[in-house]
Amino acid sequence: MRKTTIFLFLVLGLNSLSQTTVNGSFLFGGLTRTYSYYVPALYNGTQAFPIVLNLHGYTSNGTEQSIYGNFKPIADTAGFIVVHPEGTIQPGTTSTQFWNIGLFASNVDDVGFLTSLIDTISAHYNIDHSRVYTTGMSNGGYMSYKLVCETNRFAAMASVTGDMTSLMRNNCNSAPPTPVMEIHGTADGTVPYGGSTGVLSIDSVLNYWATKNGCPTPPLMTPVPDINTTDGATAEHYVWSPGINGVTMEHFKIINGGHTWPGAPVVIGTTCMDFSASKEIWRFFSQFSNPSASIQTISPSPLVSVHPNPFDNTLTIETSEILTSDNVLLTDLQGKKIAFHLEGNTIQTEHIASGIYLLIFKAQNKIVQIKICKN
Repeated sequence: MRKTTIFLFLVLGLNSLSQTTVNGSFLFGGLTRTYSYYVPALYNGTQAFPIVLNLHGYTSNGTEQSIYGNFKPIADTAGFIVVHPEGTIQPGTTSTQFWNIGLFASNVDDVGFLTSLIDTISAHYNIDHSRVYTTGMSNGGYMSYKLVCETNRFAAMASVTGDMTSLMRNNCNSAPPTPVMEIHGTADGTVPYGGSTGVLSIDSVLNYWATKNGCPTPPLMTPVPDINTTDGATAEHYVWSPGINGVTMEHFKIINGGHTWPGAPVVIGTTCMDFSASKEIWRFFSQFSNPSASIQTISPSPLVSVHPNPFDNTLTIETSEILTSDNVLLTDLQGKKIAFHLEGNTIQTEHIASGIYLLIFKAQNKIVQIKICKN
């Protein structure tokens, strides 16, 4: 869904610590991938903070999603970093951004990009890897399901007007039990509550996860108080009893609700205003951690070493991996990307000023960060 908004980013360095929105990009899969994230004033580096991915919908973008599904006030008081990545341009279009969930002809690896983005942020901030969460609107909700099906990086997920495809479900069998929240309108004309060709009904999605998570059925249903009687919608709240490892599930069924984010500051279509989807999602997320999530950022590492360090104009990287512009990144201490010339396993840096830099190397699903010094 397209939502037109105007937003001014405050662009500061990666290590700025006070209510800062940071813009960034890196090369992944031969594409320049862009993103922004918000660091609340509570962050001072001494305490590990959770991360929440907030993924935009089809044709939308990260800036719009940061406003439509606004987590920033919640992050200011609860203490987490909220990330707004950008999808890529759909093949055959000039500007339509999307997440590759398998519905369009594309070989873009969004799972790889989003997990690498977590690692990139982790290279600069003290992150609690056991408390990484993903949510999203529509196509971003689909992508959140794909992330928890194909990785073990997330402690919980929530989808607003998203769904699962049949292929996604078939590829999800090896996924661990995962806390799931689905928020969906019964009158959603874009992602129908009853499903469509190749797309599951919401009831089928919930039954699938209830079985996977070992949650006893049926769930307990409680009507949501109808505090806004003019919004054209009401809501029912379903809660499943804990299953495997204490995993639970929740569903907000929006009666007569459209393809919208409940409680959003921008009303587009029939939007339930009886509760805030963003507040309910964080309440749900805050209950769960994933101790088995692997911490990806390591240094030093047997995967890679550099010499000499300090160096003059040439830095040699020793690794068994093939070095490309996709897996080697050079930044200053504020996170600004530094251009360099890669020749085989050496970096030529004649144009770079003397100083301290970070060499960030990606290999075997890990991020290696090495501090280097140019004379």
